[in-house]
Amino acid sequence: MEAPTYSSKQVAEMLGVTPKGIPAELRKDSYGPDDVWELRTTLNRFPPSAGHRRQLFLNFKGGTGKTSLSTSYAWRLAELGYAVLLIDLDSQGHATKCLGYEGEDFEKTLLDVLVRKTPLIQVVQKSMLPNLDFIPSNLSMSTVDLALMPMAGREFKLRNALKDVEAQYDFIVFDAPPSFGLLNLNALMAANDLFVPVLADFLSFHGLKLLFETVQSLEEDLNHVLDHVFIVVNSFNATFKLAKEALEALQTHYPEYLLPTIIRQCTKFAQASSEGRPVFVADPTSKGATDIQAMLDNVLPRLVAAHAPPKSGGATKAG
Repeated sequence: MEAPTYSSKQVAEMLGVTPKGIPAELRKDSYGPDDVWELRTTLNRFPPSAGHRRQLFLNFKGGTGKTSLSTSYAWRLAELGYAVLLIDLDSQGHATKCLGYEGEDFEKTLLDVLVRKTPLIQVVQKSMLPNLDFIPSNLSMSTVDLALMPMAGREFKLRNALKDVEAQYDFIVFDAPPSFGLLNLNALMAANDLFVPVLADFLSFHGLKLLFETVQSLEEDLNHVLDHVFIVVNSFNATFKLAKEALEALQTHYPEYLLPTIIRQCTKFAQASSEGRPVFVADPTSKGATDIQAMLDNVLPRLVAAHAPPKSGGATKAG
Protein backbone atom coordinates (compact mmCIF):
# COMPACT_ATOMS: atom_id res chain seq x y z
CA MET A 1 0.00 0.00 0.00
CA GLU A 2 1.30 3.43 -0.93
CA ALA A 3 1.18 6.20 1.65
CA PRO A 4 -2.10 8.13 1.37
CA THR A 5 -2.34 11.70 0.16
CA TYR A 6 -4.88 14.25 1.36
CA SER A 7 -6.46 17.31 -0.22
CA SER A 8 -6.47 20.62 1.62
CA LYS A 9 -10.18 20.10 2.32
CA GLN A 10 -9.51 16.69 3.91
CA VAL A 11 -6.64 18.08 5.97
CA ALA A 12 -8.73 21.00 7.21
CA GLU A 13 -11.48 18.57 8.23
CA MET A 14 -9.03 16.38 10.15
CA LEU A 15 -7.56 19.43 11.90
CA GLY A 16 -10.98 20.87 12.71
CA VAL A 17 -10.41 24.13 10.82
CA THR A 18 -11.73 25.66 7.62
CA PRO A 19 -9.44 25.44 4.55
CA LYS A 20 -8.72 29.15 5.06
CA GLY A 21 -7.61 28.32 8.59
CA ILE A 22 -4.46 26.79 7.12
CA PRO A 23 -1.89 29.60 6.78
CA ALA A 24 -1.26 30.53 3.15
CA GLU A 25 2.45 29.70 3.38
CA LEU A 26 1.60 26.15 4.54
CA ARG A 27 -1.06 25.36 1.92
CA LYS A 28 -0.38 22.67 -0.67
CA ASP A 29 -2.27 20.90 -3.41
CA SER A 30 -1.79 17.60 -1.57
CA TYR A 31 -0.38 16.49 1.76
CA GLY A 32 1.29 13.28 2.88
CA PRO A 33 0.83 11.85 6.40
CA ASP A 34 4.03 13.51 7.67
CA ASP A 35 2.92 16.85 6.21
CA VAL A 36 -0.39 16.58 8.06
CA TRP A 37 1.34 15.75 11.34
CA GLU A 38 3.78 18.64 10.95
CA LEU A 39 0.90 21.00 10.20
CA ARG A 40 -1.07 19.72 13.18
CA THR A 41 1.93 20.31 15.42
CA THR A 42 2.60 23.78 13.99
CA LEU A 43 -1.03 24.86 14.46
CA ASN A 44 -1.35 22.96 17.76
CA ARG A 45 -4.56 21.34 16.55
CA PHE A 46 -4.89 18.21 18.65
CA PRO A 47 -8.14 16.46 19.59
CA PRO A 48 -9.56 16.53 23.13
CA SER A 49 -8.03 13.95 25.45
CA ALA A 50 -9.93 10.82 26.35
CA GLY A 51 -7.11 9.64 28.62
CA HIS A 52 -5.24 6.47 27.79
CA ARG A 53 -7.81 3.97 26.54
CA ARG A 54 -7.29 0.27 25.85
CA GLN A 55 -10.04 -0.94 23.54
CA LEU A 56 -10.81 -4.50 22.47
CA PHE A 57 -12.76 -5.52 19.36
CA LEU A 58 -14.07 -9.02 20.04
CA ASN A 59 -16.88 -11.37 19.15
CA PHE A 60 -16.72 -15.12 19.71
CA LYS A 61 -18.66 -15.53 16.47
CA GLY A 62 -16.62 -15.21 13.29
CA GLY A 63 -17.55 -13.35 10.13
CA THR A 64 -18.77 -10.14 11.78
CA GLY A 65 -16.27 -7.87 10.00
CA LYS A 66 -14.47 -7.19 13.25
CA THR A 67 -11.00 -6.73 11.74
CA SER A 68 -12.13 -4.40 8.96
CA LEU A 69 -13.90 -2.33 11.58
CA SER A 70 -11.12 -2.25 14.18
CA THR A 71 -8.35 -1.36 11.73
CA SER A 72 -10.30 1.42 10.02
CA TYR A 73 -11.37 2.69 13.46
CA ALA A 74 -7.75 2.79 14.64
CA TRP A 75 -6.62 4.41 11.38
CA ARG A 76 -9.25 7.14 11.64
CA LEU A 77 -8.36 7.85 15.28
CA ALA A 78 -4.80 8.47 14.09
CA GLU A 79 -5.97 10.69 11.23
CA LEU A 80 -7.88 12.75 13.79
CA GLY A 81 -4.66 13.31 15.73
CA TYR A 82 -4.61 10.66 18.44
CA ALA A 83 -1.53 8.52 19.11
CA VAL A 84 -2.65 4.94 18.44
CA LEU A 85 -1.20 1.46 18.85
CA LEU A 86 -3.04 -1.34 17.02
CA ILE A 87 -2.29 -4.83 18.34
CA ASP A 88 -3.05 -7.79 16.08
CA LEU A 89 -3.95 -10.79 18.25
CA ASP A 90 -5.11 -13.09 15.46
CA SER A 91 -2.64 -15.63 14.08
CA GLN A 92 -4.12 -15.08 10.61
CA GLY A 93 -2.66 -11.56 10.70
CA HIS A 94 -5.64 -9.91 9.04
CA ALA A 95 -5.31 -6.64 10.97
CA THR A 96 -1.67 -6.49 9.92
CA LYS A 97 -2.75 -7.04 6.31
CA CYS A 98 -5.46 -4.37 6.58
CA LEU A 99 -2.71 -1.84 7.32
CA GLY A 100 -0.88 -2.88 4.15
CA TYR A 101 1.67 -5.32 5.61
CA GLU A 102 2.25 -9.07 5.64
CA GLY A 103 2.61 -10.70 9.04
CA GLU A 104 5.19 -13.22 7.82
CA ASP A 105 7.56 -10.35 7.03
CA PHE A 106 8.02 -9.68 10.75
CA GLU A 107 10.33 -11.73 12.92
CA LYS A 108 8.64 -10.95 16.24
CA THR A 109 5.02 -10.84 17.37
CA LEU A 110 3.19 -10.59 20.68
CA LEU A 111 4.17 -14.21 21.30
CA ASP A 112 7.73 -13.03 21.96
CA VAL A 113 6.43 -10.51 24.48
CA LEU A 114 4.05 -12.79 26.39
CA VAL A 115 6.09 -15.99 26.33
CA ARG A 116 9.72 -15.04 25.74
CA LYS A 117 9.66 -11.83 27.80
CA THR A 118 10.76 -9.58 24.94
CA PRO A 119 10.06 -5.93 25.87
CA LEU A 120 6.95 -4.85 24.01
CA ILE A 121 8.66 -1.77 22.60
CA GLN A 122 10.96 -4.08 20.58
CA VAL A 123 7.96 -5.54 18.74
CA VAL A 124 6.21 -2.26 17.89
CA GLN A 125 6.26 -1.33 14.20
CA LYS A 126 5.66 2.00 12.47
CA SER A 127 2.79 2.36 10.01
CA MET A 128 2.43 4.88 7.20
CA LEU A 129 0.91 7.36 9.64
CA PRO A 130 3.46 8.90 12.02
CA ASN A 131 1.16 8.53 15.03
CA LEU A 132 -0.14 5.01 14.30
CA ASP A 133 2.03 2.11 15.43
CA PHE A 134 1.15 -1.57 15.34
CA ILE A 135 2.19 -4.97 16.64
CA PRO A 136 1.99 -7.52 13.81
CA SER A 137 0.79 -11.08 13.95
CA ASN A 138 1.45 -14.22 11.96
CA LEU A 139 0.99 -17.98 12.26
CA SER A 140 3.46 -18.19 15.14
CA MET A 141 0.73 -16.66 17.31
CA SER A 142 -1.34 -19.84 16.97
CA THR A 143 0.71 -21.45 19.78
CA VAL A 144 0.33 -18.65 22.31
CA ASP A 145 -2.57 -20.17 24.28
CA LEU A 146 -0.66 -23.42 24.86
CA ALA A 147 2.48 -21.52 25.83
CA LEU A 148 0.59 -19.42 28.38
CA MET A 149 -1.18 -22.38 29.97
CA PRO A 150 1.45 -23.37 32.59
CA MET A 151 2.44 -19.80 33.50
CA ALA A 152 1.70 -18.10 36.79
CA GLY A 153 -0.42 -14.98 36.45
CA ARG A 154 -1.16 -15.97 32.88
CA GLU A 155 -4.33 -13.82 32.65
CA PHE A 156 -2.35 -10.62 33.28
CA LYS A 157 0.62 -11.06 30.94
CA LEU A 158 -0.66 -8.62 28.33
CA ARG A 159 -1.79 -5.98 30.81
CA ASN A 160 1.60 -6.07 32.51
CA ALA A 161 3.49 -5.94 29.20
CA LEU A 162 1.63 -2.77 28.20
CA LYS A 163 2.78 -0.83 31.25
CA ASP A 164 6.04 0.19 29.58
CA VAL A 165 4.36 1.82 26.56
CA GLU A 166 0.76 2.73 27.41
CA ALA A 167 1.63 6.31 28.43
CA GLN A 168 2.84 6.94 24.84
CA TYR A 169 -0.58 6.25 23.32
CA ASP A 170 -4.03 7.79 23.58
CA PHE A 171 -5.60 4.57 22.31
CA ILE A 172 -4.41 0.98 22.25
CA VAL A 173 -6.75 -1.03 20.01
CA PHE A 174 -6.77 -4.84 20.10
CA ASP A 175 -8.09 -6.91 17.21
CA ALA A 176 -8.91 -10.34 18.62
CA PRO A 177 -9.61 -13.70 16.97
CA PRO A 178 -13.19 -15.04 17.13
CA SER A 179 -12.54 -17.57 19.86
CA PHE A 180 -12.19 -17.86 23.59
CA GLY A 181 -8.82 -18.77 25.04
CA LEU A 182 -6.05 -17.42 27.22
CA LEU A 183 -5.01 -14.77 24.70
CA ASN A 184 -8.49 -13.27 24.51
CA LEU A 185 -8.79 -13.54 28.29
CA ASN A 186 -5.58 -11.49 28.48
CA ALA A 187 -7.08 -8.95 26.10
CA LEU A 188 -10.27 -8.68 28.15
CA MET A 189 -8.25 -8.21 31.34
CA ALA A 190 -6.17 -5.48 29.66
CA ALA A 191 -9.11 -3.60 28.12
CA ASN A 192 -11.03 -0.61 29.42
CA ASP A 193 -13.61 -0.71 26.63
CA LEU A 194 -15.13 -3.58 24.67
CA PHE A 195 -16.48 -3.20 21.14
CA VAL A 196 -18.63 -6.10 19.97
CA PRO A 197 -19.27 -6.06 16.21
CA VAL A 198 -22.39 -8.06 15.34
CA LEU A 199 -24.34 -8.83 12.20
CA ALA A 200 -28.07 -8.21 12.20
CA ASP A 201 -28.92 -11.90 12.25
CA PHE A 202 -30.19 -14.16 14.98
CA LEU A 203 -27.02 -16.28 15.00
CA SER A 204 -25.28 -13.28 16.59
CA PHE A 205 -27.37 -13.62 19.75
CA HIS A 206 -25.67 -16.83 20.86
CA GLY A 207 -22.21 -15.26 20.57
CA LEU A 208 -23.41 -12.17 22.45
CA LYS A 209 -24.87 -14.25 25.27
CA LEU A 210 -21.63 -16.20 25.70
CA LEU A 211 -19.53 -13.02 25.60
CA PHE A 212 -21.63 -11.25 28.22
CA GLU A 213 -21.49 -14.32 30.46
CA THR A 214 -17.70 -14.24 30.14
CA VAL A 215 -17.56 -10.52 30.97
CA GLN A 216 -19.75 -11.11 34.02
CA SER A 217 -17.49 -13.93 35.23
CA LEU A 218 -14.47 -11.62 34.89
CA GLU A 219 -16.21 -9.11 37.13
CA GLU A 220 -17.03 -11.75 39.72
CA ASP A 221 -13.93 -13.96 39.64
CA LEU A 222 -11.12 -11.58 38.65
CA ASN A 223 -12.58 -8.26 39.80
CA HIS A 224 -12.18 -6.63 36.38
CA VAL A 225 -14.96 -4.28 35.34
CA LEU A 226 -15.03 -2.78 31.84
CA ASP A 227 -15.73 0.93 31.66
CA HIS A 228 -17.79 0.65 28.48
CA VAL A 229 -19.31 -2.06 26.32
CA PHE A 230 -20.38 -0.99 22.82
CA ILE A 231 -22.33 -3.29 20.50
CA VAL A 232 -21.82 -2.22 16.89
CA VAL A 233 -24.16 -3.47 14.17
CA ASN A 234 -21.95 -4.08 11.14
CA SER A 235 -22.66 -4.71 7.45
CA PHE A 236 -26.36 -3.85 7.84
CA ASN A 237 -28.67 -4.17 4.85
CA ALA A 238 -32.02 -2.49 5.51
CA THR A 239 -33.63 -4.20 2.51
CA PHE A 240 -33.58 -7.55 4.33
CA LYS A 241 -36.61 -8.18 6.51
CA LEU A 242 -34.67 -10.54 8.79
CA ALA A 243 -31.96 -7.91 9.30
CA LYS A 244 -34.52 -5.36 10.43
CA GLU A 245 -36.13 -7.90 12.78
CA ALA A 246 -32.75 -8.83 14.24
CA LEU A 247 -31.91 -5.15 14.76
CA GLU A 248 -35.20 -4.64 16.60
CA ALA A 249 -34.38 -7.63 18.80
CA LEU A 250 -30.95 -6.18 19.60
CA GLN A 251 -32.59 -2.84 20.46
CA THR A 252 -34.98 -4.68 22.79
CA HIS A 253 -32.48 -6.93 24.56
CA TYR A 254 -29.32 -4.76 24.66
CA PRO A 255 -30.50 -1.13 24.61
CA GLU A 256 -27.89 0.07 27.10
CA TYR A 257 -24.99 -1.29 25.03
CA LEU A 258 -26.16 -0.89 21.44
CA LEU A 259 -24.63 2.06 19.63
CA PRO A 260 -27.13 4.15 17.64
CA THR A 261 -24.65 4.23 14.76
CA ILE A 262 -25.06 1.39 12.27
CA ILE A 263 -22.31 0.39 9.84
CA ARG A 264 -24.10 -0.20 6.55
CA GLN A 265 -23.18 -2.94 4.12
CA CYS A 266 -20.54 -1.45 1.85
CA THR A 267 -18.82 -3.24 -1.02
CA LYS A 268 -15.96 -0.72 -1.09
CA PHE A 269 -15.32 -1.32 2.62
CA ALA A 270 -15.02 -5.09 2.13
CA GLN A 271 -12.90 -4.67 -0.99
CA ALA A 272 -10.53 -2.23 0.71
CA SER A 273 -9.88 -4.65 3.56
CA SER A 274 -9.17 -7.53 1.19
CA GLU A 275 -6.69 -5.29 -0.65
CA GLY A 276 -4.90 -4.34 2.57
CA ARG A 277 -6.18 -0.76 2.79
CA PRO A 278 -8.24 1.00 5.46
CA VAL A 279 -11.51 2.27 4.02
CA PHE A 280 -10.44 5.85 4.74
CA VAL A 281 -7.59 5.35 2.28
CA ALA A 282 -9.59 3.45 -0.33
CA ASP A 283 -12.64 5.71 -0.36
CA PRO A 284 -13.13 8.26 2.45
CA THR A 285 -16.55 9.18 0.99
CA SER A 286 -17.91 5.62 1.05
CA LYS A 287 -20.75 4.48 3.29
CA GLY A 288 -18.29 2.48 5.38
CA ALA A 289 -16.02 5.47 6.06
CA THR A 290 -18.98 7.76 6.73
CA ASP A 291 -20.50 5.29 9.20
CA ILE A 292 -17.23 4.69 11.09
CA GLN A 293 -16.81 8.45 11.42
CA ALA A 294 -20.39 8.62 12.76
CA MET A 295 -19.52 5.88 15.26
CA LEU A 296 -16.50 7.89 16.41
CA ASP A 297 -18.67 11.00 16.69
CA ASN A 298 -20.89 9.02 19.04
CA VAL A 299 -18.19 7.29 21.11
CA LEU A 300 -15.47 9.93 21.47
CA PRO A 301 -17.56 12.57 23.30
CA ARG A 302 -18.52 9.92 25.88
CA LEU A 303 -14.89 8.97 26.46
CA VAL A 304 -13.73 12.60 26.59
CA ALA A 305 -16.53 13.52 29.02
CA ALA A 306 -15.71 10.54 31.25
CA HIS A 307 -12.04 11.57 31.33
CA ALA A 308 -12.68 15.25 32.04
CA PRO A 309 -12.27 16.29 35.69
CA PRO A 310 -15.57 17.07 37.44
CA LYS A 311 -16.54 20.70 37.30
CA SER A 312 -16.35 22.52 40.58
CA GLY A 313 -19.14 24.89 41.35
CA GLY A 314 -22.50 25.06 43.02
CA ALA A 315 -24.07 27.78 45.05
CA THR A 316 -21.89 29.60 47.55
CA LYS A 317 -23.12 30.59 50.93
CA ALA A 318 -24.02 34.19 51.47
CA GLY A 319 -21.85 35.80 54.10
